[in-house]
Amino acid sequence: MTVIKEPRKWYIKLFTLGKKFSSKTFSDNTKKFLLNAVGLFVVVNFTFYVENLGDEYETKHKYIKLVKDIRSGMNDILVYSEGYKEKIDFVAERYNNQLDKWEVDNDSIFIDFIVDEEEPDGKYYSAPMNWFKEYDPFNPPIISGSFGIFESGNQDFKLVDPFTTKIIAEIMKGTDLKYLKENTNEIERKMIQEYEEILKEWSRDIDVTEYYHNDFWIKNRRFIQNDGQLKYLLHRRKELWEFNIKYHIEDYSQKVKDDQKILDSMINIFDEEKYFLYWKIN
Repeated sequence: MTVIKEPRKWYIKLFTLGKKFSSKTFSDNTKKFLLNAVGLFVVVNFTFYVENLGDEYETKHKYIKLVKDIRSGMNDILVYSEGYKEKIDFVAERYNNQLDKWEVDNDSIFIDFIVDEEEPDGKYYSAPMNWFKEYDPFNPPIISGSFGIFESGNQDFKLVDPFTTKIIAEIMKGTDLKYLKENTNEIERKMIQEYEEILKEWSRDIDVTEYYHNDFWIKNRRFIQNDGQLKYLLHRRKELWEFNIKYHIEDYSQKVKDDQKILDSMINIFDEEKYFLYWKIN
C-alpha cells in the first residue's frame, strides 16, 4: 500500500485522514464523496420533481372542478336566455300592434293593455311607447361568475386541457354572445338617445314632461301620429329585436346545448383518470 507522509497538495489533503495519505483511503473517500454527491443530487431533483408534480396535480384538479361548475351553470344560461327571448317576443308583439294601428283615426291608438286580474276590469292599460327608454343588456349571470374565475387563470391553468379551454372560451367570447351584448347594449342605447332627441324636438310644441302618463299619448295622438321619425325608430327597434337579437339568442342557446354535451364527455374522461398520490396510473 502506498503511503505518503505530510501530503502537500490541497486536493490530496481533502482525501487524507491525519498526516498520512494512502491510496485505499483516497479511493474509499472518493467513492463516499461521489455517492453522497449523487445521492444529494437525486434527492434534490426528486424533491423538485415531486413538488412540480404536486403543483400540476393541484392545478389540474382546480381546473376540473371549475369546468364542472361551469357545466352545471350552463343550465342557468339556457333558462336566462329563454326568459330573455320571451321578453323580446312580448315587447316586439306590442310594438308590432302599435305599428299596425299607427294610421288609425282613434285617440287610443297609442294605448294597449295586458290581462291583469288585480285591475278593476281585469286589464292593465299602458302606452307601449312608455317602455322605449327601458333596455336590459344580455348578460347571463354565470358569465361574471365561474366564467370570470376561469378567465382569470394563468396560461398553465388554461393549458391543462386546451380543447376544453377552447370550448369554454367560445361560450364566453363567441360571436353570438358578442353580438347579443352589443345589440342589447350599445345599439339599444343609441336608439334610446334618438328617442330622447325626438322628445326634445316635441318640447317646442307640446308638454313632454308628462310623456309617461297614458293621458299624454291620448291627448297628443294626432301630433305624435304625424311624426314619421318616431314611427321609423319604432320600426327599427322592433326589427332589431325580431330579426337580430331573437335569432342570436336562439343560435347562442343551441351552441350552449351542443357545448354541454362536449363538456359532459370531457368530464367523464377526467373522472375516469386514476391517481396514486400525484401520479396518473391509467
